[in-house]
Amino acid sequence: MTYYYDVNEGSKDRNKELLLYADHTQASQLYNGQDLNYSTGASGDYFASWMVTWNYTNIRSSSSNTTWTAVSYVQREAEQHLGRPWCGIVPPIGIFTNTFADKTNDSRYDGTFTTVYRGNWKKGGINNTTLYNANNLPVVNADPILTFLDTDPGTIVYPTGLGNSNASAGVMPGRADFVIAPRGISRLAYPGLWKLGPYRTDNGTGLGGQNAGTTRPFPIAKFSELFLIAAEAAVKGATTQAVTGTYANDGTARGLINVLRARAGKWYWSNSGNVAKVADNSAAMIAATPATIDINYILDERSRELFGEAHRWFDLVRTQTWAVRAGTYEICGNSGSSTGDHTPVTVTRTITPDKYLRPIPQSQLDGLEMTADEKAAYQNPGY
Repeated sequence: MTYYYDVNEGSKDRNKELLLYADHTQASQLYNGQDLNYSTGASGDYFASWMVTWNYTNIRSSSSNTTWTAVSYVQREAEQHLGRPWCGIVPPIGIFTNTFADKTNDSRYDGTFTTVYRGNWKKGGINNTTLYNANNLPVVNADPILTFLDTDPGTIVYPTGLGNSNASAGVMPGRADFVIAPRGISRLAYPGLWKLGPYRTDNGTGLGGQNAGTTRPFPIAKFSELFLIAAEAAVKGATTQAVTGTYANDGTARGLINVLRARAGKWYWSNSGNVAKVADNSAAMIAATPATIDINYILDERSRELFGEAHRWFDLVRTQTWAVRAGTYEICGNSGSSTGDHTPVTVTRTITPDKYLRPIPQSQLDGLEMTADEKAAYQNPGY
C-alpha cells in the first residue's frame, strides 16, 4: 500500500498488503464465528483492540459553564478510534517516548494509536449543542475532548485525583481539551489502538454494536513484514539481492528497512487532527536510518510497523532479547491505581531463561503413555 494509514484503515481492509489474515464479517453471524451484537470474548471472537482500550467512557464534561455538572461526552461506539474498553493491556511510556519518538516525520504513530478523543454525545442521545470542558470552555460534537500530546509543553496542570475530566487529565491555558503528556501516561489513561479498532458500516447514525467483537480481518502476515524478515537475515549474514523499481533497495539491511521507512514518511491524512495532511517526509526518514543496522534496530522497526499484531513476544524470544529489552518498563500509577497519577515509576521484572519456552499443555501430557515421573521430566523446565 502507498501509505501506512491505508494498511490499517477499516474501509480498506483485506488490502493487497495482507498475505494471510483471520477473517470476520458483519454480513453473517454464522461466518463471523461470534455474535454480531454482543461478545463475551470467547474463543473464535476477535477482541484484540479491546485489550488495549482504556475506559474513555469515564471522561466527563459539563452541561453548565458556571457549575460543573458532569456529562459523559465520549460515548462507547463501534468506531475505529473507540470500541469496547477492557483495559487489559497498558502500553508502557517507552512506547510513546522511545519506540515512536518521531511523531512528526513518521506516520506510523498517528496510524497506530488513537490520541484524540472527540465528542460524540449526540449519537448517545444527549441533545446539548454545546458542552463545557477544560477551562470551562465550550465544545461541540466532534471537538477534541481529551488529547494525548506528542510532547510535554511543560505548562500542564494536573489535578489531584481524577479532577473534572474524571480521567486525571490536565489543563493548559486557552485549551478546551483536557491533555496528558507522554510521560504522564498511566495505567488509568493511555492512547488506544486505532489500527485494530472496530469498523462497521451498519451503525446508522447511532453508536452501533459497541459491545460486539470486531468484524474486521486480523492480520497474520503482511507483505511489508517480508522486508523486515529479509533485513534480519542480512544482519545475520545472508546475501540478499539488490532490487530496482517500485521497492528499490540495495539489498542491504538498511536498504530493505528504508523501503518501509520511506513509505512511513508519506502522509495524506492526520488521525489526531481528523483532517487531510499532505506531506512526504521520506527523505528525512531515510536520512535518519542508522548507517549500520543491528538486530535491536530491526526490533524497533518491527514495533513501529507491527505494533499490536501479536508478534512481539515471538520476536524477543526468537532473538533471545526478551530479558534485556523488556526487563524494565515505565508507567505512571501503581498497579490498580484509580487516580491516574502522573509520576512515572520503573517496574522491574525477572525474566528467567525457562520462560523463553512455554509450558506443554496438561491435556497433551495427560495423553502420553508415560509414568508420572516421565511426564514431569517431559515438561519444559520451570513449569
